[in-house]
Amino acid sequence: MKKWYENRFVAIVWAALRIWLGVQWIEAGWHKLGAFDAGGFIQGAIAKAGGEFPAVQGWYADFLQNVALPNVKIFNVLIPWGEILVGLGLIVGALTLPALIAGAFMNLNFLLAGTISTNPILLALAVILLFVIKGTRYYGIDHLLTKENINKFKDTNIFKKIRPAH
Repeated sequence: MKKWYENRFVAIVWAALRIWLGVQWIEAGWHKLGAFDAGGFIQGAIAKAGGEFPAVQGWYADFLQNVALPNVKIFNVLIPWGEILVGLGLIVGALTLPALIAGAFMNLNFLLAGTISTNPILLALAVILLFVIKGTRYYGIDHLLTKENINKFKDTNIFKKIRPAH
């Protein structure tokens, strides 16, 4: 029995939210292609770890200092392309689960680095969509690739005409 959030009518809401979230990721990544340098962002986050009320936890600042900053060239590629790929996956509904997890992980890291902006909203929406993943996938490529739909396609006359007779 399907849950209320797997209903095809409710799935319209999930698809709209999924696509909106994907557009946010595409826009974020698109502007970073080519001229993005995470070095300043990382150094700014490390600086936020000091003072009386640090915005960045010490352990995360240590990660940024010892892992991210020495490998900033890798992060300069991973961040914009990760954002674009998450956005594309969410917009077309392909690999929706990994896209939501990757997006939530990036939002969490941006929050840990002391950047608020829209990150809490995007993270909360990703978590909600993760909880209703079956409904989220209803309108998208993931739904077309379910075992049930593949079997339906195999049983059509079109498929039988393509296969040579034995």
